[in-house]
Amino acid sequence: MNLHEEMMAMADRAVVASRAMAQLSCRRKNTILEAMADELDKRRDSLKEANALDMDAGKAAGLSAAMLDRLLLTDGRIDGMIKGIRDVVALKDPVGEKISKWLRPNGLEIIKVRVPIGVIAIIYESRPNVTADSSILCIKTGNAVILRGGKEALHSNKAIAEALQEGGKEKGLPDNALQIVGTTDREAIRELVQMDGRVDLAIPRGGEGLIRAVTEHARIPVIKHYKGVCYIHVDKSADTQMALQIIENAKVQRPGVCNAVEHVLVDEAIAKNFIPDLVKTLRKDSVELRGDESARAIVGDLIPATDADWDTEYLDLKMGIKVVPDLHSAIEHINKHGSHHSDAIVATDPTALKEFTEQVDSATVYANASTRFTDGAEFGLGAEIGISTDKLHARGPMGLEELTTYKYVIQGTGQIRP
Repeated sequence: MNLHEEMMAMADRAVVASRAMAQLSCRRKNTILEAMADELDKRRDSLKEANALDMDAGKAAGLSAAMLDRLLLTDGRIDGMIKGIRDVVALKDPVGEKISKWLRPNGLEIIKVRVPIGVIAIIYESRPNVTADSSILCIKTGNAVILRGGKEALHSNKAIAEALQEGGKEKGLPDNALQIVGTTDREAIRELVQMDGRVDLAIPRGGEGLIRAVTEHARIPVIKHYKGVCYIHVDKSADTQMALQIIENAKVQRPGVCNAVEHVLVDEAIAKNFIPDLVKTLRKDSVELRGDESARAIVGDLIPATDADWDTEYLDLKMGIKVVPDLHSAIEHINKHGSHHSDAIVATDPTALKEFTEQVDSATVYANASTRFTDGAEFGLGAEIGISTDKLHARGPMGLEELTTYKYVIQGTGQIRP
């Protein structure tokens, strides 16, 4: 069987499984998820052994410290996966929800009902916990899922998927409702995203190259988890101590993730006093700093920033600092150079806060808070399947509702159209 036939067979199995999944009750799905959590807990030693193989290979391949951090599977992160499953169990099942209903003059009752999407392909890189997060959200919403992780996490992903499959099977998970692509051949991605009529949606999570490869070849709908070129603007009215704390958290707490801040815009009215304090704070954390001409006039040993820097997602302890003349310039810069992921303002002026949150065209916009909160769990959505930077049909952290669609059910009493 060649790769095309192999992927076609996998998709066909997923279609059959999706029909069985759509029939499961909320109680049954929750029982399956609880069993998955228990199985992960039982297998934590084997999960860490599989991850050690990936970590050794990653170090030998010269992966960056940030990438290795994303790849690492610790007891704490296994605990996080287990907690994520149990958090999702506690959430309301959106499937079957009556979104709205109305009665027509002819007596027809029209009901808009939330239903599963069907077969969802998740294509991702590096982070093994995505295997669990994606699977449990798809299971809770009655979808079948096909997982294609990156080669750098192959052993970890297989071990996690096997635990979920075995745990779920004992409690009634339909066969092939959760499948993982075992090959590292990139052609498998092309095959997967061209299976219109079988795969209903693709969700890529990873770097710019992966996103581009998926969208260029796809014949099915794609929701992009795109890069996080995140900005924080420090307004002239800002509480500067608050701004320092927020920026430090957003950059340093975990620099290799998509909601970490990459660039700071400082209003010129406070730049001379604020930028030296900012540089001192971040250098204490070993952050490599780049600055535009105005920022370097204040702190002369900043690395000169290039035009390309303002469009760059570093995913590392690196950050750009730029001085802007006013709020509107900051908004314009963010809308042009940001990735519409997560952007923030630090200000006390209510007008500045209102204008920023209304005019910045991003999936998540913060007023006086760290961008690091862009996360399904932090939003109270449980685990997430990604942060969509698209506008249709999902935007921001994708939880349960975003993995459903809807259909209309029309109840009649014999009406015919005249």
